[in-house]
Amino acid sequence: MLTLHGFPYSNYHNIVKHVLMHKGIAFEENIVYPNSAGILAVNPTGKAPAMTTESGTCISESSVLVDYLEDAYANKPLYPKDTDARARVRQLMKITELYLELPARRLLPAVLGNMPVEPHTLSEVRAALDRGVRSINTLACFSPHLLGSELSLADIYLRYALSIPKSAGPPILQWDVSKEIPGLAQWDEMMASSDIAKQIDADRVANTEDFMAYVAQLGKK
Repeated sequence: MLTLHGFPYSNYHNIVKHVLMHKGIAFEENIVYPNSAGILAVNPTGKAPAMTTESGTCISESSVLVDYLEDAYANKPLYPKDTDARARVRQLMKITELYLELPARRLLPAVLGNMPVEPHTLSEVRAALDRGVRSINTLACFSPHLLGSELSLADIYLRYALSIPKSAGPPILQWDVSKEIPGLAQWDEMMASSDIAKQIDADRVANTEDFMAYVAQLGKK
């Protein structure tokens, strides 16, 4: 059986987990944290998530994992067949990661550890987020999904990538991504209403205490 290594508080872990559940793939969830012996045993970078395939191959990086699942499990595809449409999905996935998730991630020390943020960092983060917002407003249609009537990997990526901008934006930047992208709040509510999303969100909440203990332990080193 396929094994997903990581932790339910992680948005990247949950991107892959959502794809697994959407496709109905049987899997085991091995809860391990970054740079632990458990994750290093399957990923030399020490990052989560990682995955052990049914043949025993260990792979990592969320975009690689979801592409593997698309290739290996053709049922319920999350990429369109049309080449141009597939490229549009990948474009939104990359924009989501580069201009929403990763910039906002720079604010996590302030959110999780109440650490100060340098003014130049705030400026850089806000500039990147504005670029991401502008791009999504230009490229997404929200009818009802990001690129039309069908759920795609772009929807799953954005759904979980937004967790950091939504948690860091209001208290640190006085900025709310939901107010910057028309239609995003309604789309987000729709995405959260699925049984898969509800289960993943519940697992994330259940993992919170253990993850925060891991973060606190890091602060003592």
